[in-house]
Amino acid sequence: MNAVLAAGLAELGIALPAAAQRQLLAFRDLLLKWNRIYNLTALRDPDQAVPHHLLDSLAILPHVGDGPLLDVGSGGGLPGIPLAIARPDLAITLVDTVQKKAAFLQQAAIELELKNVAVHHARVEEMRGQYAQISSRAFAELARFVSLTRHLLAPGGRWLAMKGALPDGEFKALPAGGEVAAIIPLAVPGLDAERHLIILKAGS
Repeated sequence: MNAVLAAGLAELGIALPAAAQRQLLAFRDLLLKWNRIYNLTALRDPDQAVPHHLLDSLAILPHVGDGPLLDVGSGGGLPGIPLAIARPDLAITLVDTVQKKAAFLQQAAIELELKNVAVHHARVEEMRGQYAQISSRAFAELARFVSLTRHLLAPGGRWLAMKGALPDGEFKALPAGGEVAAIIPLAVPGLDAERHLIILKAGS
């Protein structure tokens, strides 16, 4: 078992069985393997990938509720795949417009036997369906994130936007269809950088 991952999970207050921790590490290895051809992440170091990708994604886990989750611009599967591993009870849909990224996501779901994951190669504005939660990690500015996905948010649903430093200018640009419900600072073990989770809800 990976000591950095185990210690990081403990620091985040997240209890995962050994099998799930092995799945997370298998996902990391798969991501770095495909990265050599598909350029899915700037990181090449397996040790750095634990805090930067696995723990960074899982830092929002305590704020993920119930009901189907859509991960927009999922790219290398972050945060969607780590969340799917940690929450096998949660239906998670991953979407990306780039075909090679969608192909990676599909392969990862198959190899990791993630029965709760569906993958779409599509533009999110052309998708249909209703999701209780819509997440993104470095996908777009908040206003664009909200406007592109508003039709997919179920009544009473929430957007979960992962950001680095607080994007103060982005708050002012939010459309009438979205308002800030919470701003949560995240402390990611092993990561010396600002992280925030911005939770948004549909405006009245």
